[in-house]
Formats: sequence, C-alpha cells, structure tokens
Amino acid sequence: MTLKPRQALALLRKGESETVEFKEGFDRQVIETLAAFANSKGGRVMLGVSDSREIKGIEEGKETVQNWINQIKQNTGNALFPDAESLKLKGRSVFILSVPEHPIKPVACRGRYFKRVKNSNHQMTLTEVVDAHLKTFNTSWDYTIDDAHTVEDISIDKVLAFAESLRTSHDSLTFEDPLTLLRKFELLREGGITRAAFLLFAAGETSFTTIELGRFQTPTMIKDGARLKTDLISEVEGVMAFIKKHINKAYVITGAPRREERWDYPIEALREIVINAIVHRDYASSSDSVVKIFDDRLEVFNPGLLPPGLTVEKLLSGAYVSTVRNRKIADIFKEAGLIEKYGTGIRRILDGFRDHGLPIPKFEEISGGFRVTAYRQPEMGDRDQIPERPTTQATTQATTQATTQVDDKMLHLLKACAEPSTLADLMISMGYRSRKHFRTAILGRALKNGLIEQTEPDKPRSPLQRYRITEKGKEVVKSILEKNQG
Repeated sequence: MTLKPRQALALLRKGESETVEFKEGFDRQVIETLAAFANSKGGRVMLGVSDSREIKGIEEGKETVQNWINQIKQNTGNALFPDAESLKLKGRSVFILSVPEHPIKPVACRGRYFKRVKNSNHQMTLTEVVDAHLKTFNTSWDYTIDDAHTVEDISIDKVLAFAESLRTSHDSLTFEDPLTLLRKFELLREGGITRAAFLLFAAGETSFTTIELGRFQTPTMIKDGARLKTDLISEVEGVMAFIKKHINKAYVITGAPRREERWDYPIEALREIVINAIVHRDYASSSDSVVKIFDDRLEVFNPGLLPPGLTVEKLLSGAYVSTVRNRKIADIFKEAGLIEKYGTGIRRILDGFRDHGLPIPKFEEISGGFRVTAYRQPEMGDRDQIPERPTTQATTQATTQATTQVDDKMLHLLKACAEPSTLADLMISMGYRSRKHFRTAILGRALKNGLIEQTEPDKPRSPLQRYRITEKGKEVVKSILEKNQG
C-alpha cells in the first residue's frame, strides 16, 4: 500500500472518495474513518491536507506515530493496526494511515459501527451490523439457531407437505421423515431449529411474518383489509388470493377449448413480486410487509434495503450478481419450485408487464425498505362503465398490405364494423377496457388508414355515433381471406 509522491499527488487531485480522506491533524474522526474504511473497501487517511486539498503539512515527533497507532488500537473493536508512512509533498510533510478491508467485520469505533459511502462516513444500522457479521462467516440471519422457538413450534404437517412437493418436483419416490428432512436442509442442527425453519413452517400465527393487506378506495379510505401472520410458503397463496379478489378479470374466447383469462395485471409477474418480497424481507426488522391495492396501481412493500453496492438501476439493467439476504429461505423456496433461478425474477417481472402491454413497475428504496409499484393500463376506464362479460378475439393470421399493417386485432375490428357499432360495443367485443388505449392502439389507426369511418363525422361526440367499415376496409378483408384460403 506504499505510495510514491506522484501517486499521492494524483489522489489529491481526485479529491476525497470511498477510499480517500483528508485531515489536517490526527483526531477521533480519523479513527472513525479508518474503521469505516475497514468495514468497506479499505482506504487511506492523508494527514496534513485540508478538505480543500491544500497541503498544510503535519509535525510528527519521535513518539507521535506510535501514539496514533496505540489510540487507533485502543478505540477499535477487532483492533486495527494501520500501515503508516510519511511523504514530502511540495516541501511539506504529509502522513498517510492506511487500512485494507478487514477480514472480520464489523469493526467498531468506540462502540459504534461505520461504513464508507462515497466521501463520508455513515453509521451502520443494526441490520447492517448483523449482516456484516454473518457474511464474515459465510452465513445469513435465517441460518442461525432460533433461541426463542423449538421444534414444537413448527408444524410437522407443513414439513410433510414440503416433502411431498419435493417428491413431485424431483420425480423421486424416496420418503424422508420430517426431522431427517429438516436436518438435510440444515434447518435443524445443534439440537435446535433455525430461524428459517420457524418462519417457513410455523405451526401457528406469528408476528414475525405479518403482512398487512388493504384495498383502498382513496389513499386514506380502506374498502377491505386483511392481515396474514402464518408461515412464509402459505403467505404466497394468501397474498395472491387477496390480490385476485380485488383486481378485475376478463375472459377472452380465442376458439381454443379453454377460454383465456386476462387480469388487470400479469398474474405470474405479480406472483414473482410477492415471492421476492417474502424471500428478501428483513425479518429482523420491526416493520411489517404491506400490500396496497388502489384503483390505478398496486404496491408491495417489504422491510429491508437492497444489498450494499446494488442500486435500482443495476437491478433493472440486470448488471448485478444475485445476493440473497435469507439464504435458507431462498433455498427452500427454490426446492419447492417457487423460485426458478436466482437473479432472474426481476427480468421475468419486466417481461411479464411488457407482454401484458403495461408500463414496467416502479422499484424504489423507501423508509428503510423496498417498494414495487405496478400500474394498471394508463387511463383505464372504470370497470362499471363497461360491463365485464365474455369477449371474442380473431384467430386469423396477421397479413401485411402494401400500405396498411393489418394484424389479428385490426382484422377483428374490421369484421366487427361490418354493421355500424358503438365504441362501447367494439371495446367489449375486442376485450378493451380503456377508451384511450383502444383509440391509440387500434381505432385511430383504422380511421387514419381509411379502413373504417364514423357515421357522424361532423359530430364526433354524438350519442348516435357509430363506426362502420369502408369500401377500402372491405377490400382489405377480402384480400386477407382470399390469401388465407389460398
């Protein structure tokens, strides 16, 4: 870690950072900074330099350096022993104290814990302190023994149900008794159950897993509410049942033997959001998970920030390596078939919403936790304005004309306009609930290309307004049908 003068001057030009701090003299803040460096990526404190990067110089006597090191040692837990070196910069003495990232974390400074964030020190939360300690020993909070509960507090029937899911998903007929299974997955060890075992198979209700559910008419008025306090695996279905109860569903008849269901949101993507919230929740936090359903959006909040170094931007871009807060819980969810593969959940969520024609959800860190907000179709009309009833959808192949793109939906619209039809009838026929989206996605294109026309063109908002196919539209339909028959 020894620096040459030109390297030290280069650091001065760059300024303070995650790994560099300037101090005019030695004080308690120097020790705090060294501890923060040790809990992060390591770093250097340059003594004799002002915050504005001016080289002031520092006087050091025969015992000065040893006194500094003794103070650092005495005021840090997991005692730090920094490297020390003296340099001449522009004719003045500058002293540099350096520490690497400490192998055993966290390092305390006078009973408190700090980490380095950009160019300043931040006191670590209790959760961050615990996580840093557990990562040192390659473990996680849910892997540790639960001193407050015993095997009597978990449901053997739930363990058996998990065993059955393993036999089904792994196509194995091997039977293992519940205790053997718990030991196999390290959920029962050293004579006690782990925190993961209790959370996954809790026999009764527990406040540790509380999820608050609400259907809101306004931001402050709740139409319906529920509270889940059961085991984590059961909570997935419990949350999804509440969501399905309070969002809309239409049936689309495609000509296939079974009718297709279309919900306000992509159900599998919502399920992925719920599972991620349950698996990655900080169960050491006193806060609860919360699901809120509004007319225009759905919010899922869970306690626990993103792991250090991971940002929302990296999460959405996929430029990150998956870090699991609760490793044992995640392992059991994966074995039970609830998680496909680590690190791919966000991509499946984004793909699900794009395929559904919806904006991608908003991901954000807020109030010591993480919130995902999913939005319904922009400007979607109220469900009472358009009856929810079976709809039809064309199944002919998409056909391209020289000047007009006519796909399945456009062809369906043209056929529906063979007889003058109201806007509401056309939307019902084609499975749309948003007038704005219907006009933007299909009706406007058909009008612009002269495939359909209004019966009252001079009175666009007339209650007598109808839409009918034009001669050009009839020719397009005829051409497509002849091509398909050929």
